Amino acid sequence: MMKAMTFRSDGPVDKRRIIVRRHDGEVEMVELPWGLRARDGGARSVYVVRSEGRRFPTHRCLVPASEFGHRNFSFSLANSDWFYFAGIWRPATEGWPEAYAILTIEANADIAPYHDRQMAVLTREQSVAWLDGLLPEDEILRPLPAGTFRIKLTSGASDQPALSL
Repeated sequence: MMKAMTFRSDGPVDKRRIIVRRHDGEVEMVELPWGLRARDGGARSVYVVRSEGRRFPTHRCLVPASEFGHRNFSFSLANSDWFYFAGIWRPATEGWPEAYAILTIEANADIAPYHDRQMAVLTREQSVAWLDGLLPEDEILRPLPAGTFRIKLTSGASDQPALSL
């Protein structure tokens, strides 16, 4: 049985995580490092990719999670269900392993007081539509309705929303 876990966006980025993808016609779970090689071929990794106005016709993946954290807050679905982040993966190239990145979208109403963007969260019911490209990106990669997320303070946090300067 797959165990969804807390995904710390501020945690170690070189940690390998389970993703779900369609590869050679089959759905498989594999463990890959988080971070794609930048398109310019530089040494830095790209961990999140802005989704707006872009198409992802192939190499889609799902990253299972039960909550995600940012600074002193954690976010989970209000119904306590686990979910997926929409992602993309790339095959290994010379000097870079097979890896994945998570797509980002505008923050939904629950997360907006804490950050203006968020990783693209898909419910379990949306997972096949993303993996198999059954819906256009702009129909599936969008903020979930207000009231979808439960926000929890983690240790050392203030109860005021974090401000971006």
